[in-house]
Amino acid sequence: MEGEKRKYITSEELQHHNKPGDLWISIQGKVYNVTDWSKVHPGGEVLILNLAGQDVTDAFIAYHPGTAWKYLDSFFTGYYLKDFKVSEVSKDYRKLASEFSKLGLFDKKEHVTFCTLASVAVMFLIVLYGVLRCTSVWAHLGSGMLLGLLWMQSAYVGHDSGHHVVMVNSGFNKLAQLLSGNCLTGISIAWWKWTHNAHHIACNSLDYDPDLQHMPVFAVSSSFFKSITSKFYDRVLKFDFLARFLISYQHWSFYPVMIVARVNLYLQTFLLLFSRRSVPDRAMNIIGILVFWTWFPLLVSSLPNWPERVMFVLASFAVCSIQHLQFCLNHFAANVYVGAPSGNDWFEKQTNGTLDISCSTWMDWFFGGLQFQLEHHLFPRLPRCQLRKISPLVIDLCKKHNLPYRSLSFWEANQWTIRTLRTAALQARDLTNPDPKNLLWEAVNTHG
Repeated sequence: MEGEKRKYITSEELQHHNKPGDLWISIQGKVYNVTDWSKVHPGGEVLILNLAGQDVTDAFIAYHPGTAWKYLDSFFTGYYLKDFKVSEVSKDYRKLASEFSKLGLFDKKEHVTFCTLASVAVMFLIVLYGVLRCTSVWAHLGSGMLLGLLWMQSAYVGHDSGHHVVMVNSGFNKLAQLLSGNCLTGISIAWWKWTHNAHHIACNSLDYDPDLQHMPVFAVSSSFFKSITSKFYDRVLKFDFLARFLISYQHWSFYPVMIVARVNLYLQTFLLLFSRRSVPDRAMNIIGILVFWTWFPLLVSSLPNWPERVMFVLASFAVCSIQHLQFCLNHFAANVYVGAPSGNDWFEKQTNGTLDISCSTWMDWFFGGLQFQLEHHLFPRLPRCQLRKISPLVIDLCKKHNLPYRSLSFWEANQWTIRTLRTAALQARDLTNPDPKNLLWEAVNTHG
């Protein structure tokens, strides 16, 4: 009798509720109206906008602790999904997530954050000593390189604290974010959350994932040559003469660009914080950025001359570029697609859009756990110290459902990435591609 009282809608009807001002989702067959909630959603509105109008159970499980379920009732529409089905892959994924929860893996953070912050503090003191008390150019070079390593490790803390609470409470967690992100690296945690959460939800979607949208400098697919529209930035990614020229040589420019990639991150931080877009904790983020742009220029100006100052900055950028490179290796050579992310194939999309980097256990600290990229994408709330432990279970699940699990050495991942960039570069050079053409382009590229 209870079943007869229920009101149902179909998946097709649910799809109509996928626009700003009308956002419905389904979780385990129950339909929720999250239109108002999307505006204050801690993970950002873009996640709900991208997944609205469909079942999002797997994504919800991935991003929310068990305590979040009790809040859903206030959004319940009274409707159930009539044609609600769960794939075999999703059943196994949810079972695995449940087992991890019962084992307490999401709460077993060990002492990773404390050790990382302690190492960052020690490195910062050594950098200060090397710059302010030493006169050797080699000491200054070493200090610059150490600062780059410091930025890497600090960014890992910012990344971890953005996905789950790594401190004793949420207040200290936010402090850790601002300290490790804004104050020490000069990159806003607000900007990182805005783009990174969208990346996770729309992993390797050419028009929805901001981490693949690097026009006019890089293009991992010839689909970008059609000047597709970025749904994230809400603008056309133009494939014009400049883009065609730069992309034609992207397999050569890739590593040099990685060295100075931080400049773009600084720029993106300022563009977001001083935009009209709604930014959580804008004032605190701006204060944190001001802290960075106080101590860093003062430190650089303490060096005796301009050649050493340039050397110091480039050395720090070059070492930290390893981290920027790692982020690219994890996704550039993986499968891509065009279109909105789907909540019904969460596991499949993550396996297709990621590459793991194999390394020894003692190198886990260096890669910040992100060498287990697939494991992290499937269980983003899982502390990094647990990722290596669950990796065999993820491998088994991929084998069971005939899904890709790609784990490459650092060298192999570089080869795959350069091969991907070179393929797109040669396609961009193809003069039979009718758009865009001009005489200057033909003069430069006719003979390769």
